[in-house]
Amino acid sequence: MKPLNTTGIILRRTNYGEADRIITMLTPDYGKLRLMAKGVRKVKSKLAGGIELFSVSQISFIKGKGDIGTLISTRLVKHYGTIVKDLERTTLGYELIKRLDRVTEDEPEQEYFELLQQIFVALDDKQINLQLIELWFAMQLLKQAGHTPNLKTDTVGNKLAADALYNFSFDDMAFVPVVSGRFSANHIKFLRLGFGQHTPKVLQQVSGIETLLPDVAPLIQTMLASHIRI
Repeated sequence: MKPLNTTGIILRRTNYGEADRIITMLTPDYGKLRLMAKGVRKVKSKLAGGIELFSVSQISFIKGKGDIGTLISTRLVKHYGTIVKDLERTTLGYELIKRLDRVTEDEPEQEYFELLQQIFVALDDKQINLQLIELWFAMQLLKQAGHTPNLKTDTVGNKLAADALYNFSFDDMAFVPVVSGRFSANHIKFLRLGFGQHTPKVLQQVSGIETLLPDVAPLIQTMLASHIRI
């Protein structure tokens, strides 16, 4: 059978036998792949360097008759080494990989691969707040699943105003104008950026980010628990 080529990111690695591993990779072309990496735990294995965690690699593989194919070759493209030098960033990285693994099917869309790549870029940058990275990741999962909140009009269809205060209706996934509401135009602007095309590095530059995060985080986590259930 002819080998297939793609780019992959490791989601899981499970030791098998004395020297092998079964790896689960997320790819932009073939969704999730489960591959047998034969002899990869041996000291001189040529496969080992291309299946490191927090890395992007070029791989060649052969599809199996069942669920597990065979990894033929690997070439490391990018290793995000700063992540593994910081315990908190490593821990969050592991957790976000697990979450993405749980919410994606065997054939996830290419956007999930790109999302994980962007997460590695953000975690590799020590200047980016970890709570911000986690929050941005949650917003992207909601967006990918079709649960982006209404950030243009309130619950009765009026355009959100710069000088008004709001609470949030989870039933309507929209803001409700309230005289003593807890969310201002600054919160809504931040959410628009987060659910848009902006990266965590861009969001880190938002004025007052330190005060916005504690207010917005519970809102996003409640949405995530309601719609994604992870």
